[in-house]
Amino acid sequence: MANRTMIRDFILLGLTDNHQLEVGLSLLLFGIYLLTVIGNILIIIITLLNTQLYSPMYFFLRHVAWVEIGYTTTIIPKTLANIATGSKSISLAGCFIQTLLYFVLGTTEFLLLATMSVDRYIAICNPLHYSTIMNGQICSLLVLCCWAGGFSLILVPSIVLFQMPFCGPNIINHFFCDNGPLIKLACVDTSLLELIDFVIAILSLLGTLSVNIVSYVKIISTILHIPSSTGRKKTFSTCASHLTVVSITYSSCIFMYINPKGTTELDFNKMVALLNTVLAPLLIPSIYCLRNRQVQDALRAELRQWIGFCKKLR
Repeated sequence: MANRTMIRDFILLGLTDNHQLEVGLSLLLFGIYLLTVIGNILIIIITLLNTQLYSPMYFFLRHVAWVEIGYTTTIIPKTLANIATGSKSISLAGCFIQTLLYFVLGTTEFLLLATMSVDRYIAICNPLHYSTIMNGQICSLLVLCCWAGGFSLILVPSIVLFQMPFCGPNIINHFFCDNGPLIKLACVDTSLLELIDFVIAILSLLGTLSVNIVSYVKIISTILHIPSSTGRKKTFSTCASHLTVVSITYSSCIFMYINPKGTTELDFNKMVALLNTVLAPLLIPSIYCLRNRQVQDALRAELRQWIGFCKKLR
């Protein structure tokens, strides 16, 4: 039994066996990571400074941006450091922290996206009572529930996983500590934990996705009854950005975490995980800045104020 608990670190195989390709990918990852962090910080700043964006939708968006920054920072810097140093190891404690944060932040994001869809439903389908229902206190409470829900769903299974003995091998065929490859390294029967993880994935993914679907079915039904084509287009444009983010985020995560055991190859899963951890977080600033006219106007207004301030300093 003493030998079964001796493993104190793991070896991450990384993205590819080809070193030159891995170096090229690392430069691309670094560039995308910088864009993601800068873009999401910009969203946070603009929604805090510009009074035109003092609404529940942008309040929730600001918290999604915080989640995306944490989500990518949990994975990408460690991956880049391993490629740069040539070391592929990660400690047991580091692996636990990475796994915990990855799934807590991911689950919190799903809950926030579901909350945003409900917000859009109330705004479009029940506009007369919107300001009463979605007041500041309710919005803060909803965000608090999203964060608490993310922690409560993930914390206990993560602790249970890392209390299990790992007796070798200690090689993880991934570029971060995902729970699927980790469970395969445990020396005990993990069928109960796998069942719990599957149920949590169903609740956090399909449960929140169903909220999004029901909300948007009702939203689209309401939009179709608007007599003016201009009104229909303007109303739907307020939801298009959120709907795009929901579609891409959920499709990749459902593919990765809701599938029969053994039906997904780990190497292909790594590529999907790469899209989910690198490109998906870039969607928030990209889509909301490029597609949302209100955010574009707020950015231009803040930029004009900044240029005017710089001119006065001269």
